Amino acid sequence: MSWLQKLKQGLSKSSQKVSDSLKSLSSLSSLIGASKLDASSLEEVEDALIGADLGTASAARLAEAMRKHKFDGPVTANSLAVALADAIAEILQPVAAPLLPDPAHRPHVLLLVGVNGSGKTTTAGKLAQQWHQQGKKVMLAAADTFRAAAIEQLQIWGDRTGTEVIAGESGGDAAALAYTAMEKARKEQVDILIIDTAGRLQNRTELMDELGKIVRVIRKLDDTAPHDSVIVLDGTVGQNALSQVKAFQQAADVSGLIVTKLDGSAKGGVVVALAEAFGLPVHAVGVGEGADDLQPFDAQEFANALTGVADNENAGNKN
Repeated sequence: MSWLQKLKQGLSKSSQKVSDSLKSLSSLSSLIGASKLDASSLEEVEDALIGADLGTASAARLAEAMRKHKFDGPVTANSLAVALADAIAEILQPVAAPLLPDPAHRPHVLLLVGVNGSGKTTTAGKLAQQWHQQGKKVMLAAADTFRAAAIEQLQIWGDRTGTEVIAGESGGDAAALAYTAMEKARKEQVDILIIDTAGRLQNRTELMDELGKIVRVIRKLDDTAPHDSVIVLDGTVGQNALSQVKAFQQAADVSGLIVTKLDGSAKGGVVVALAEAFGLPVHAVGVGEGADDLQPFDAQEFANALTGVADNENAGNKN
């Protein structure tokens, strides 16, 4: 199965929610033959998008785009979906940015943060495998010292990919471990150091302070590190992802997002809400457990998958 097929399958619950909402517009039948949406239809579109977890700001912006859109031929649920996909892609395009380690930094330090269960450790392993396959020398640091299972999980990924894993005792000082890993990565001329941190709830001040300590400690060795501070978000949490990003921005200078588990719910629209709210780069999205199930984020592909539009249907439908 290709990545595009996996993405569409993974977002099928979300796209079903969006398409069902569009098909159920009570005023749609009165629009057949019209070239624009009327006010009541626009209101229904906005409500449908809010219900699909795209957020109020995104929904309002998209409804306005729909108001301005001139449809070629009759307005149908399908033509509406195509127009919506293009409008969503316009929001997402500025934030679609692959995670590209800078060869000027050796190591390029990637700090992964997020709440419990968001998929940080699995994401660290997947990225290590992908970069290893590209010929990069990668090192993993198991700074999730609270959870023995996280250390074991990272070591499994390390064994699988031939990647060295720096780990300490369960319950040890996470900042000290990150420092040790940084020292070793510099000595061994590693291309990329991925630091996996413990999951922490954004309302636990002492845990967020510890994250800040990790950042301060690694900056003693390289004041430009971490070169990427990426929050890993569970796509099933919906709008709660926004409060997570806000909290982790303050603690760890979050520079980008990776959204995982998009195949687990009908809340994939939250990616649009995140783009609208923060404008932070969305580096990758995940729709499965395999290393290849995490791929760079493509705005149009995602918009098409979210609205159930075939990729070739967007051609010729631009305003």
